Amino acid sequence: MKKISLSLLMTALMLVTSVVFAAAQAPLTVDIYGPGQKLVNMTILPPRTLRTGRAIPVTAAEFDKVVRNDLSYIPFLKDVPMSQLLGGDPSKGVKGSDINFKPLQLAKVDLVMTTGWNGSNLEVRVYETFSGRMVVGKAYGQVEGKLVTRVADRFCSVLLEELSGKKGFFDSPIAFVKQLGKTKEIYTVLPQGRELTRITKLGGFNLSPTWSPDGSRVAFTHIGAKKHTLGVWDSKTGKITLRNNTLGQLVVSPEFLDNERIAVTLNKTGHSDIYLLNKEYKPVRTIVKSSYIDVSPSFDRTGTLMAFTSGRAGNPHVYTLNLKTGALKRVTITGKYNTHPCLSPDGRYIAYTHQTANGHRIFLHDLKTGREKQLTFGPGSDEYPAFGPDGYFVAFASNRSGEYKMYLTTRHGDTPKKLNTGNGSAFAPAWDTSLQR
Repeated sequence: MKKISLSLLMTALMLVTSVVFAAAQAPLTVDIYGPGQKLVNMTILPPRTLRTGRAIPVTAAEFDKVVRNDLSYIPFLKDVPMSQLLGGDPSKGVKGSDINFKPLQLAKVDLVMTTGWNGSNLEVRVYETFSGRMVVGKAYGQVEGKLVTRVADRFCSVLLEELSGKKGFFDSPIAFVKQLGKTKEIYTVLPQGRELTRITKLGGFNLSPTWSPDGSRVAFTHIGAKKHTLGVWDSKTGKITLRNNTLGQLVVSPEFLDNERIAVTLNKTGHSDIYLLNKEYKPVRTIVKSSYIDVSPSFDRTGTLMAFTSGRAGNPHVYTLNLKTGALKRVTITGKYNTHPCLSPDGRYIAYTHQTANGHRIFLHDLKTGREKQLTFGPGSDEYPAFGPDGYFVAFASNRSGEYKMYLTTRHGDTPKKLNTGNGSAFAPAWDTSLQR
């Protein structure tokens, strides 16, 4: 009986061991859209030369710096410094066979990244520490100058897509309004705070920027000394076209419906309604109208669903309109001020500004379940939410530092990260959500 019991015990132990081993071998994935996020620990090892006797280029340090900064925006990734590893650097090279994964496993590191340089040629690899599987492996040539940051951005996007199934936002610019003395101009910037670019020099107030679906243009409202004008900036030529014929004196909150048509609030009949403009920027029909103010249209990627703000309930509230069926639905019920709605590209979520007793906050409404969630908590006021291209990251403006600056969070409400936009207040972000980058 003892022999039989021992045999059964050994069999059970072998089954448990095989299950644990199989779990360790399973590919590491992160469900960023699930109810919770798995924290992934990652260590970046020092760069190595791929050619004996050849020095590591100075660009290696810049590449490492950009990668670390990019990955710091990912809330489920935690950078574990090599100083926490038993025995220091556990590698002799850049390949999996060159790495001793045991110290990494003991430190509970999930991923390890290696970089190898041969002059300006670069090889980057990321491995799972418990299975030794290579998650991502990329080779790049002539990585120098401005290409260092671009290659780092691209690699981080590839890594994020491999882990989550969604592309990164690292090369998706954000248009926004910046205060310059008594004027307000439109700028663009990458989410990491790089490539800050001024795109308008018109004077007056330039407000409410919005990207075309293909990312080729930015439309905005230009308020001059006498009237409102619709402005359209071409990213390829850098030229700005100002349109006002047949639009009237009020041109508010333009939003691209598709690459040719724009929805915008006009006051043509004594009250403000949302109109559709054709490719010549002329009104062709009213999308939604009432005897109250209707503003701030926002569309999903298909152009089928529109969210907007209306005062038809006596106070500003968020509504949706199905452009195919004509179905109109009130979304927000509580509070007396709900505005600046932004639809996620897939049309499932609406982020909006909700006024609370302690200031404005960003809330998220799930159109599928009807559930709502507060994403930001101040201090100060948080306004102007804008979804990123994957519907996961959310940009917004806040005066928590004393003046309005832009921040990034996620639709889970992760700790906001401030964007570097230089001196002057920055607000009204609009994210380029095009997929053709």
